[in-house]
Amino acid sequence: MPTFVSKEGLKKLEEEFAHRKQVERRSIADRIETAKELGDLSENFEYHDAKEAQSMNESRLIDLESMIKDAVIVETQTGGSEITLGSTFTVTFSGKNKTFEMVGSNEADPLAGKISNESPLGQAFLGRAAGESVEVQVPSGTVSYKITDIK
Repeated sequence: MPTFVSKEGLKKLEEEFAHRKQVERRSIADRIETAKELGDLSENFEYHDAKEAQSMNESRLIDLESMIKDAVIVETQTGGSEITLGSTFTVTFSGKNKTFEMVGSNEADPLAGKISNESPLGQAFLGRAAGESVEVQVPSGTVSYKITDIK
């Protein structure tokens, strides 16, 4: 399954992978060794906590490795007539203007205006053009957005 990311997003994934592999692994291994020295492992909270951290770190490493291997770089789109992955666009809703960037799910940060192409909001905007209105179901009801600009 492809992982849609920007060049910056791929760099962040690679940095996290390197940090977890080189720094976190060593730190967790040190915690396990220290905990072993405390004696009885069956009732040793520090040991079990470190083993759980090790498991979570290894799981994340597998996920990161897969995402990096399957990465598809998405270039920022400019001047497009419709919203696609990589587009930046402005909408009006409830009397406010808001600018969004359509990104892959790994880079989504709704508070920063980066919405995932897989999210309900992102799916509602994909393929739409400036001037179109989009209605999206949210927990509090329906929100109507008018696409004012695609950059």
